[in-house]
Amino acid sequence: MAAPPPAPTPATPASGPRKFLGRLSLPERNFVAEALRAETVGGILLLAAAIAAIIWANTLGASYEAVSDFHFGPAALGLDLSVEHWAADGLLAIFFFVAGIELKRELVAGELRDPKAAALPVVAAICGMAVPALVYTLVNIAGSGSTAGWAVPTATDIAFALAVLAVIGTSLPSAVRAFLLTLAVVDDLFAILIIAIFFTADLNFAALGGAVVGLGVFWLLLRKGVRGWYVYIPLALVIWGLMYNSGVHATIAGVAMGLMLRCTRQEGEPHSPGEHIEHLVRPVSAGIAVPLFALFSAGVSVSGGALQEVFTRPETLGVVLGLVVGKTIGIFGGTWLAARFTKAELNEDLAWADVFAVASLAGIGFTVSLLIGELAFATDTALMDEVKAAVLAGSVIAAVFACVLLKLRVRTYQALCEEEERDEDHDGIPDIYEQGKPEYHLRMAALYEAKAAEHRRKAELAGASRGDGDSPA
Repeated sequence: MAAPPPAPTPATPASGPRKFLGRLSLPERNFVAEALRAETVGGILLLAAAIAAIIWANTLGASYEAVSDFHFGPAALGLDLSVEHWAADGLLAIFFFVAGIELKRELVAGELRDPKAAALPVVAAICGMAVPALVYTLVNIAGSGSTAGWAVPTATDIAFALAVLAVIGTSLPSAVRAFLLTLAVVDDLFAILIIAIFFTADLNFAALGGAVVGLGVFWLLLRKGVRGWYVYIPLALVIWGLMYNSGVHATIAGVAMGLMLRCTRQEGEPHSPGEHIEHLVRPVSAGIAVPLFALFSAGVSVSGGALQEVFTRPETLGVVLGLVVGKTIGIFGGTWLAARFTKAELNEDLAWADVFAVASLAGIGFTVSLLIGELAFATDTALMDEVKAAVLAGSVIAAVFACVLLKLRVRTYQALCEEEERDEDHDGIPDIYEQGKPEYHLRMAALYEAKAAEHRRKAELAGASRGDGDSPA
């Protein structure tokens, strides 16, 4: 696959403070569009895989269990794992590798590089994780349930959310999409920390030390400019295997390697190494790794009794309310409070109702929520399956709720998107980014003059034709 093209040079942005959900710079807009395009396709595949898993598990359950529990791998290296286990610990390491690159890029070249600009999405993401955890905990304390799953409703699945947008045909303005993407990146960071801190088994310090040494070699090779997939892929597999055997969740290896990549462009570079590698690996993550994880994790019973259990058992009810209510209130409330205390002004083209709709969309928690559910209830398979069903139910409810809210404002979003995409002079740069360029206005003047001349010529021809028709035979 070819590397991503360099972004065109935008016009100098207007002076003054940037508003909350205001227009992005052209390079940032192009990057967000490219990243979300891949995530949308991956999200549609994720939806298809989840539906396939549910149908398979509820029609041919024996074969689903047999395939999921089939073990393979080198037992001498401690890697004789089931298919489901390989998907969760192996394939999701690729997903978290991409998440690590995204986080690094956001920190050095994206929204998170500026503390003032980062304040709103970071506070929103933190509140969007703390409130669902609180909702889950309160529900389970009141219902005498297990608080072990407090982290399950804290995650947002950006691919699933974008797939929902694609299915309902709603395109959000680039600034809103960027806000959602930044929320998801920060969300992933804290989910990684939760997995590393709260779901680490007994440590094997020898294996952990080996993984750390491997990461050091990985970092050194990158700094020395060594190239070649045949160097990095075998090393990455060794690091992953050591991390798995250390007791730390193996996906942490993927995050660590992603964070080590350089995501800033040097002089003469059309793209940074991180951007290039992300461009190559993202299709594998979104198109293969995550859908396969969903296929072997989302296969739960959807019978009437199972669904009733979701809304009556405190553990599962806590997950549903955490995703639907906790996420919405947490993100919206955190954003509103941060904007109030930082005196940030909302983009006048949007309303707080739009922020509320995006907050409800972030209640779609799937990939990481399923993973944390597996880790939290690993010793209780029946409860684990019920929690997975709760993740699915909560995500569907959040998706439907968000769709209703977004459809109420769809005409506003369409008008803003059309304005962002308009390129009347056909130079490849949207007109909205060229308002400060004299040469743009001269080009437009020439275009309109040419159109005016053409219409005058047509008027003369029409007048002559009408005059001929009126003359006597």
